[in-house]
Amino acid sequence: MSVFVTLEINAKPENTAAVKGLLAELFPDTRAYDGCIDITAYLNDNGYTFIFIENWETKDKYEKYLAWREETGSLAALGALLQGPPTIKYFETVEA
Repeated sequence: MSVFVTLEINAKPENTAAVKGLLAELFPDTRAYDGCIDITAYLNDNGYTFIFIENWETKDKYEKYLAWREETGSLAALGALLQGPPTIKYFETVEA
């Protein structure tokens, strides 16, 4: 069963364009990563809050992806543009 992930970040207002640019660089590899079904980023009308809506095959595959991003330095590069740490939430499908 797949897992739905939301990841919310708050860019430093002066870094919004840089975050958009970095996401454009990173998302093709994310979409190609083992277990990624889909990822889309949205920007709030405040101009600096982003939310990523992600669908992954399993939570384990998502966590492996995050570890890989940590190893490559991508998370540190993104983190330098943010006001604070991201908020990640995991959701499983409810049979209804």
